[in-house]
Amino acid sequence: MRAFTTGQMAAEDFQQAFATSKVYCPRGDNPGFLALHNTQQPVIPMFSTLKELRRYAGKESKYFVITGSEVLDLLPTGYGFVLDMEGEHRMVFDAKAVEQMVEFAMRRMYG
Repeated sequence: MRAFTTGQMAAEDFQQAFATSKVYCPRGDNPGFLALHNTQQPVIPMFSTLKELRRYAGKESKYFVITGSEVLDLLPTGYGFVLDMEGEHRMVFDAKAVEQMVEFAMRRMYG
């Protein structure tokens, strides 16, 4: 993430790395993503490490782990996500950016 946010990594390279990376997602009592609705459009908080998740949600918080490609497959239409919300290199992807990531993944997979 640091390389991408500082311009040392191309968007395509980031998307390839994101697809295979583990992402830590806070969860409630029901299965699925927790969404933040106090933003311009709803976003899902996600974290690159358990330490980043704990910084945001607390030591006893519940969470699940999935890959970036699973995020793109499961994220509801119209939602964006934010990586490492409390971190130094926070990254926000709005719903349009998520759509572009999905399109990129589909082109890579199916040509």
